[in-house]
Amino acid sequence: MAERLCDRLGAAPVLPARAKAEALLARELIERLHDEAAAEALKRHLAEHPHSAALVAGVLAHSPFLSQVMRFDPQGLLACLIEAPEARRDALLAGIEAFAAAGCETPDLMRELRRFRRAMALLIALADIGGVWDVETVTAALTATADAAVRLATDHVLRQAADLGRINLADPADPGPGSGLVVLALGKHGAGELNYSSDIDIVVFFDPEAAEAAGVGEPSSFFVKLTQQITRIIQERTPDGYVFRVDLRLRPDPASTHVAIALPSAYSYYETVGQNWERAAMIKARPIAGDTALGLRFLGDLAPFIWRKYFDFATIADIHAMKRQIQTVKGHETVAVAGHNVKLGRGGIREIEFFVQTQQLVFGGRRPALRGPRTLDMLRELTNEGWITPQARDELSESYRWLRMIEHRLQMRDDEQTQTLPKPAGDLEAFARFSGYPSTAAFGKALTAHARRVEGHYALLFEEGPSLASEAGTLSFTGSEPDPETVETLGKLGFRDGVIAAETVRGWHFGRRAAVTSARAREVLTELTPALLVALGRTADPDGALAHLDNAFVRMPAAVELLTLLRSHDSLLTLFAEILGSAPRLAKVAALHPHVLDGVIDPAFGQAVLDVDTLERRIRSYVGSPPPSVEDGLDRMRDAARQENFLVGARLLSGVYAAEGAGQAYCAVAESCLRVAFADTRASFAADHGVIEGAETVVLGLGRLGAGELTPSSDLDLILLYDRPEDAASSNGARSLDPVTWHIRFTQRLVAALTVPTRRGTLYQVDMRLRPTGNKSPAATQFAGFEAYHAGEAEIWEEMALTRARVVAGDAGLAKRAEASIRAILSRKREPAKVAAAVAEMRALIAREKGEKDPWDLKLAAGGLTDLDFLAQFLLLAYASDHPSLIVNDTAAVFVAARAAGLLAEGDASVLLEAHRLIGDVQLWQRFTVEEAFDPKAVPPRVLRRIATAVGRPDAKVLKAELDEVRSGVRAIFTRILSKAKAG
Repeated sequence: MAERLCDRLGAAPVLPARAKAEALLARELIERLHDEAAAEALKRHLAEHPHSAALVAGVLAHSPFLSQVMRFDPQGLLACLIEAPEARRDALLAGIEAFAAAGCETPDLMRELRRFRRAMALLIALADIGGVWDVETVTAALTATADAAVRLATDHVLRQAADLGRINLADPADPGPGSGLVVLALGKHGAGELNYSSDIDIVVFFDPEAAEAAGVGEPSSFFVKLTQQITRIIQERTPDGYVFRVDLRLRPDPASTHVAIALPSAYSYYETVGQNWERAAMIKARPIAGDTALGLRFLGDLAPFIWRKYFDFATIADIHAMKRQIQTVKGHETVAVAGHNVKLGRGGIREIEFFVQTQQLVFGGRRPALRGPRTLDMLRELTNEGWITPQARDELSESYRWLRMIEHRLQMRDDEQTQTLPKPAGDLEAFARFSGYPSTAAFGKALTAHARRVEGHYALLFEEGPSLASEAGTLSFTGSEPDPETVETLGKLGFRDGVIAAETVRGWHFGRRAAVTSARAREVLTELTPALLVALGRTADPDGALAHLDNAFVRMPAAVELLTLLRSHDSLLTLFAEILGSAPRLAKVAALHPHVLDGVIDPAFGQAVLDVDTLERRIRSYVGSPPPSVEDGLDRMRDAARQENFLVGARLLSGVYAAEGAGQAYCAVAESCLRVAFADTRASFAADHGVIEGAETVVLGLGRLGAGELTPSSDLDLILLYDRPEDAASSNGARSLDPVTWHIRFTQRLVAALTVPTRRGTLYQVDMRLRPTGNKSPAATQFAGFEAYHAGEAEIWEEMALTRARVVAGDAGLAKRAEASIRAILSRKREPAKVAAAVAEMRALIAREKGEKDPWDLKLAAGGLTDLDFLAQFLLLAYASDHPSLIVNDTAAVFVAARAAGLLAEGDASVLLEAHRLIGDVQLWQRFTVEEAFDPKAVPPRVLRRIATAVGRPDAKVLKAELDEVRSGVRAIFTRILSKAKAG
């Protein structure tokens, strides 16, 4: 028969200086005993057993929690002291089993479970502190307590459900088998290594087929409710306390799954996107309640996920990264005494566990002996298998036992899940004595020795990997929920909502985005994430940038190509982050078509390309001459335009182009595409219908295209002109068409080539309403009719539109005649007063219909781009007959010519030119940074700042004030010049 606890005591806490007085604390326990015989027995026992008295006094002096337990049940204390601890443990376990088996109501079970746990807590603490049980026996007893609580709570709710007719149980006395319910213990609970005041990590799965066979109607909702009931029974605080805190977050993707998960879904998750930290967690998984046989089969099926067939050395880096993240994020970078964390800190328990688990994950696929859940057992097996030395085994085992003892002492004081040593000197001194040391110095010496020894062995296993720390802190996305310190780090990096940002990145690792579910993609992503988040944090809108990237992962079939590119080029990563944060249109392009980034790493990226002929040759080489087919040509055209337009935007963001240069470059790309599309469309159309002998065709660009001022979202304003001999016959093809029909259908096909969505998207939106009589006229305009219309019928607003017209594609002969004709139209003698009145009326009409009060609508606002354009068009139409130098396409050039001609005062010209540059630049950046209407209330402040700095202003407030002032000046000049002209 085992010896009594009192006869085996070999240790006790060191009492404070008033040791003799503290020993008298035991008297109050005696006084609380209502049974005189029991009181006398405890008094006599403490008097006759000084080791028991010292132990009880030490507990009373150092542990408020255990003191409360002893005061609540002094008779239980006496039982612990005078019985063999193994017998007392077994009796408590048998007692709670018998109580639950006899049948009881839920409140009764909750009460008795709490009293059972309290009794076990006292027994285990006394056996631990008294040196009677070693760490393995202590943790096994704690684990048995948790196992009993979960199993009895599970059996209880299953029987209740059966009584209500919600499930059919094969054997109510043993309700788990056949129920379809599986409760797995993970972590230290699963390994049988539970610490003194730990949460218990459990996951709950269910088999839909077994549940259906057991008569469960809706398995998912049924088992979710069952899990919630089990959790409530165990962790809800009542006047009797609680049993254990329950943590369900180690289940697959806890942020988006229910607390009970179907086994097929769980298996699919682990097989496809399970991470190394989840492999490590499942090493310790153990069925503890429900259908345990089904749980064992599930773990057997999951073995290929946990235990890789081949040595997996990449796991070392991943697990080491987890360890470094925990150390840095939690603030445990150094070995210290005051405030040191004996679990997470350097040289702590987690380091020993990682030392063991990493080698298990790497070698366990080939070495079944390394698949055990218990740390000390696996240290022995690693030695047997030759992976570590006997010295490493012995030293790490000794340090593990010592650190676990200290962990238990910390948690015994107040029944808290803590591993952090006290910081105040007095508290630390008291804790040192509770741990059996006479002073803080002696305790600190022991702690430092163990920590340094553990750290030394750990360092031999892991070579130092690249730091995951960013400039603001470390970013950790492992585990079951966002880490508070990581959220704080994200805030320092510039993210407004660190919780959402953290959950977004964690979602990638949990496989919520198909684009990053492959092993290679997740490997690259893990390595890239810190640098990526730092780069995103520097952009105008970090939260928006991260959301754009997340949305891109939704649409992308695979992201490994993009992620590999970004990892390999720091400058590209910086630019890509800037694109995500500042240019949503570019972000979508880069995410869906990562090959466009190839041009950014080309050495030619830093060279501005505005030459249309060069761009046309490049696009032609991509499309083919001729393209393989019409459909293929359209697809290739879209790919080429996407690449070139992306490079324009990237050059703007990189500073290669100023805003004005970017507008010109967008025009160059559009004009090059028009030339190629024109040629290919005419070739394919001629193949179907032949050609009209002697006919010529040109495309006029008007509006922003004509002026060379396109933005990323501009439409193309086009007119198609054609000319033919008066006696021209129908086309000479197999499907002949008359000249008018030929040109109308050709125009329609050309517009379709530019606008129709293909597999590769759309190219441009086209607006042809500026042709004579607008939509009332045919799509193609005969040149003679164009001239005749502008000779007599055209209104001033139509001639205003013509001020920006230029030939962008077509036949050279007609192009020369068309340009001469347009120049002649614009050079006609006009009365300035009539032109001024028409321009003012048109401007007022636009203001009435579309408004002019929004100060950020830089086109329509008073004094904005419309005022500037209309003023330039007035000057050209009113005075070009006498000053032909005014006939230029863009607004700024008109102001320069008007100043030279004496039509604008020097001061006015300077105001107008500066306004045109500033307003135009800001508008282009608006189109870059915001896709929808620009609402400053909805736009993040950092986006406004980005726009301001892009145009050389310190902040949005200064920019807004300057824009208001500039627009006020423009409107004043606009009004004054037109009023003066109208007055004659």
